[in-house]
Amino acid sequence: MNTAPVIEIDRLTKFYGTREIVRDLCLNVPAGSIYGFLGRNGMGKTTTIRILLGMEEPTRGRTRVFGEDSSRLSPETRARIGYLPEGHHVYGWMTVRECGKFQASFFPKWNQDVFEAVITHFRLTPKMKAGHLSRGQRAGLCLALTLAPEPELLVLDDPALGLDPVARRSLLQSMLYVTRQPHRTILFSSHLLSDEERVADRIVVLDGGGVRADCTVETFRQRLRHYVLKFRDTPPAPPPVPGLLESFRTDRELLMTLVNVTPEVEAQLAALQPESMEPMDMTLEDAFVSYVGERGEKTFFTHQRNGHQ
Repeated sequence: MNTAPVIEIDRLTKFYGTREIVRDLCLNVPAGSIYGFLGRNGMGKTTTIRILLGMEEPTRGRTRVFGEDSSRLSPETRARIGYLPEGHHVYGWMTVRECGKFQASFFPKWNQDVFEAVITHFRLTPKMKAGHLSRGQRAGLCLALTLAPEPELLVLDDPALGLDPVARRSLLQSMLYVTRQPHRTILFSSHLLSDEERVADRIVVLDGGGVRADCTVETFRQRLRHYVLKFRDTPPAPPPVPGLLESFRTDRELLMTLVNVTPEVEAQLAALQPESMEPMDMTLEDAFVSYVGERGEKTFFTHQRNGHQ
């Protein structure tokens, strides 16, 4: 049985001029996994994906897909990969049916039933002109074109960006319905972290051009903890405890977000003698924003300064 990773990224580095976008990035994605690819804008997600698919050359390092170097992917290997970027480009002069026939001509495996199921889910008919479709309908057509070849690796680069909630849900439902197969591997980049939380088995967090976290969604959420400390009077300044990511102070509360909390750290918080100290559950979005955001104590812009708003 072949247990080699579907995606291998080894010390990948990419410069645009003097600007370093990705630095010594290493990542292995095993077969059958759904990886959420997270990071703030400009952290190298799309650049990494384009290098992985052979659309750009790395400055240093290498990437491999199904054991082949990304810069020399064979037609047979490319046929095993489905790629859905943001933007959802279609040939506007074609009908939905013609788009399907055109795409099918490039792939030895083409499942017409999958194509028709997805376009039906998005309420598309074969005679519709692609150029007359709404943004959500174009996304559905592009998803059908991507899924019908039954790719073993599906790479999604913010495919729901700019879609309304109804279209986004349809896109996600279709993707989940078709892709939940044990042999299929998915690399899913999205700014909509609620989608990542629903879909991904594991997440990779890019920050500063490299991997800052590579773990399950549940592990990531459990490693970060948000505390609300309530006081009778004005809260004290947050203590310099290990793992402190950010803190806020209100008139009666001290809110702190920490990573890798230990019993010793909890004891330091209790030593502040709050009236109550309550840990709060965090969504993936809350945890991610705290993890990659600016560190230290935050202030609200509505707080008064020298008696003025």
